[in-house]
Amino acid sequence: MRKTLLSLAAVALFAAPSFAADKVAIGDKAPSFDGVPAVVNGSEASLTLSDIKEDVVVVVFLANHCPAVQANEDRIVDLVNSFKGKSVKLVGISCSGAPSVKPQDDIPAIKSRAKEKGFNYDYAYDEAGTIGKAYGAKVTPEFFVLDKERKVRYHGALDDSVMNETKVSKNYVKSAVDALLSGKDVEQSETKATGCGISYKR
Repeated sequence: MRKTLLSLAAVALFAAPSFAADKVAIGDKAPSFDGVPAVVNGSEASLTLSDIKEDVVVVVFLANHCPAVQANEDRIVDLVNSFKGKSVKLVGISCSGAPSVKPQDDIPAIKSRAKEKGFNYDYAYDEAGTIGKAYGAKVTPEFFVLDKERKVRYHGALDDSVMNETKVSKNYVKSAVDALLSGKDVEQSETKATGCGISYKR
């Protein structure tokens, strides 16, 4: 079993976000994005939300440098694998917001990290923070689950133990996706996302 035990010192590096817009509410239409630079199947491409045909889309805001993101990487790969053969698409969006760490989170870094970790999802680069602001994302990782009409049906954390996989007892995103695929309401539509703060430019 994989163990992801990060020190309290790493957690202390998490920063408070600033200048983020209010998040989209549950039931709101998800903000669209068009022609965003991305790494798709190991190659550079562009990503447009309206081009995605799957019934359920999971949008997660990430940053390669973030300890909380690193603690979730294998779990995100496992999540995508769990939906094989189902009409589900997960899209990662790099949205660090801080110029000092951008080289770790841009397209070349995404491409390298995707190859190293075996990412099985499309990973886009929101350089200006436009998409993150539109969604109101405040930390990385932060998840939004969209239904077939691209309305937000879940927002928050992947599960109930961001830094320690061995202590996970509730898988919020998977439960939300499973509910939507079954035509049911999402029982727990919001949780608190915890991670590295996104500091948007004014």
